[in-house]
Amino acid sequence: MGNQMQKSISNTRNQKQTSFTFEIDNFSEKKAAISSSLFGCGGCEWYVTVYPKGYYCRDHLAVILNVASPKSLRTGWKRKVSPCFVLLNQSGKELQILSTSEEEGSLFCDKVPSWGYHKVLPLSKLTEEEFLENDKLIIKVEVKLVEAVHEEEVTGKGMYSLNGFQILYTQVLLVSKIFARHPDIAVDFKPKSQVVKTAYMNVLLGLIETLRKPPQSFSETELSNAYSKLRELTEAGFKLDWL
Repeated sequence: MGNQMQKSISNTRNQKQTSFTFEIDNFSEKKAAISSSLFGCGGCEWYVTVYPKGYYCRDHLAVILNVASPKSLRTGWKRKVSPCFVLLNQSGKELQILSTSEEEGSLFCDKVPSWGYHKVLPLSKLTEEEFLENDKLIIKVEVKLVEAVHEEEVTGKGMYSLNGFQILYTQVLLVSKIFARHPDIAVDFKPKSQVVKTAYMNVLLGLIETLRKPPQSFSETELSNAYSKLRELTEAGFKLDWL
């Protein structure tokens, strides 16, 4: 673990809420990912990983919450939690807060054992606004359990809530990757009905699958249909300039 410190951590796996402070000394010298010690919540163990040089976005600090040893949990396990990461200075002043509400929650399961913020703030800002006093990064971590399923039959037809969208269990991995790489994709999404939101997500996933084909293999009809779907999704509020 190097010089990083972790304080006020509980060893109780079954507690429904936990909070601790993760301190990393000599942060500007770090290049590889840095992980916290394990902590318990909701019947399993977790840890936090900080990426000093970014993860998907190499010019941004990333902070990820992970389920430890997910393969050791029972078939069909899932946890919905409300995580909060607070960047502090050495005086305890809150400089930036990243959180997910209990209603929205963050889903963890065998398909998605990790979740977090890939764009906490630009690396260039770390030296500004007191983020790195004495070259130390301090993050207060809070995790609150919203829902726990310890064992469940997995049929592939079960529905999961992810970032406000109801999706199939088989779609969880792909959708979670989309939100990780493009966290603002649905911030302006307009429809509120879950049925309509699910329909639009299925259209998006279908379009992504279509666009994986070699460009030269598209017919004029397929290109026209793809363009129509892209326009429809954009008009609904999806940010798809990356497609």
